[in-house]
Formats: sequence, structure tokens, C-alpha cells
Amino acid sequence: MKRETLISKWLDNNLNDQELEAFKNLEDYDDLVKLNNNVQAFKADNYDTTKELENVLSKIKSKKAQSSHWIKPFMRVAALLAICFSLYYYTTTLDTTIKTEYAQKTTVELPDESTVSLNAKSLLVFNKKDWKKERDVELNGEAFFKVAKGSSFNVITKLGTVKVYGTQFNVKQRDNYFEVICYEGLVGVSYNSQETKLKPGDSFLIIDGKTIAKEKENRSTPSWLNNESTFKSMPYKTVIAEFERQYNVDITLLGIDSTQLFTGSFAHDNLDVALKSITLPLHVTYSKTNNTITLKRE
Repeated sequence: MKRETLISKWLDNNLNDQELEAFKNLEDYDDLVKLNNNVQAFKADNYDTTKELENVLSKIKSKKAQSSHWIKPFMRVAALLAICFSLYYYTTTLDTTIKTEYAQKTTVELPDESTVSLNAKSLLVFNKKDWKKERDVELNGEAFFKVAKGSSFNVITKLGTVKVYGTQFNVKQRDNYFEVICYEGLVGVSYNSQETKLKPGDSFLIIDGKTIAKEKENRSTPSWLNNESTFKSMPYKTVIAEFERQYNVDITLLGIDSTQLFTGSFAHDNLDVALKSITLPLHVTYSKTNNTITLKRE
């Protein structure tokens, strides 16, 4: 559900349980609550308009009339209008922030009907007010984009920027990991002041500052959209980090080289099966204690 709709329903006290949780996950949730409380404090008292007008006219006729008596009601209304305007301006100009937690995915519709699917533990930021002038989004995590045709569209990450005009692509930015895969159209990836053009099936991958060559991508969409993480000759630490995000667990490695390469996959809907998928190929055993998993070389 769009951020503005959530805020509107919240102001009307019309959120169901699921919508309330989504509203609480908004990055500016605390600010919105505080602002609303301040608005409530400035609400004008109920009063009889006709009676108030008669009092005002009576005071005007009096030689000793005090202007403050008839100004007060109007000042209360003006204060309320000012606060309401501030609330409207605040909610329409503030950046929209969408984030996912561990083991959570979501899909967001942008103002131009482009869509973004966010993988677990990811964050997306954009400004709806400036959207017609700049189709810019900030990403921290992983997301699959379906971009509507129009002006240039920029995905800005800490490690690089992806620029497109109308296409489908996946961006993953995690710590020292930066990957872009083009599935449709043409994608430009800017990294260290150099731009690389990607056609469908092409990939751009940087791990720990090094460019990694990858085989041609033959899927039409990333595997994580179908609740599966797939790896081809990836450092084992990358696999472990993704596993922790999808299952909200902490993994400890004992006697295992985290830089060794791993090829395989794991599903997102069965912890035990997924653990076997990432341990059996490397002859690794595992043990579980609550939310902590220990992997050990046999």
C-alpha cells in the first residue's frame, strides 16, 4: 500500500492490523506521530459562531473595546489552518522510505507505475513530489526493477549508480558487494567514474573492489523473486550473509574458509532443507541453538 494512503487511513483511525504494522515500519513513523499530537493540541475549541459574532459587534461599538476579544477566535482558527498546512506540506514533500526486515520481501509501485521488488533487509528511498523532474531512487540492499518508459531513471547506491530509460534489471549492493544484472533493455552502470553498458543477460559485479567476470544470465528474472537464492562461484561468505537475511539467523563458521567459492542454491521456505543445500556440497556439518547456527568442517 502506498505511503500516502497509509498516512491518510491512519489519520482517520481506519487501519487494519496489517496496515498498522506497515505504517509503523515507515522510517518517519515517530515524526508523524509527534506532528499529529501537536496538531491535536492546536485544535480550536467548539463555539457558537452567531453568538461570537454578536459579542464582537458589541465590543466594537463599545468605546473601551479590546481588539484581543474578537481576534482570539480567529487566531485559533488561523493557528489550526497553519498547522494543517504544515502537516500537508510535511507529508507531501518528505522522501518516501520503504524498508524490509529479515525474511521479508515487498513490491512497491512508483509514481510513474514503475515497480520495485525489494529483497529481505533492503531499503528504498524516493521523492514523489520531484518525481516528474527526477526519477531517482536510493537503494541499500537488493531490488528488481521494472521501469516504465520515460525520462532517465537512476538507482543510486553507495558503490555506484545505475541509469536506464525503460527496462528490467536487478541491483544488489551489500557492504563490499555491488552487482547489476540486465534482463531487458539497456542499462548503464557508473562505477569509479566509468560507465559500463549492459545488454540483456549481461552482468556487472564488484566484490571487495575487484571486478568479477560472470557467465551470461539465462534467467528472465532473478531467482530470489521465486523464493530461492542461487550462486555461481560466489565466496561462501556471500552465501552465508544472504542465508542470514532470508532466515533471520546468526551463523558462525568454525574451521571454514569464508572466501572459498560456492555454486548452488537454497530455498527460502524450509530452514533444514536450506541448511543441507549450503553444507553438504562442502562437507560441512551444522548445529542449531535457538537463532544461532554453527557450521563446522567435518
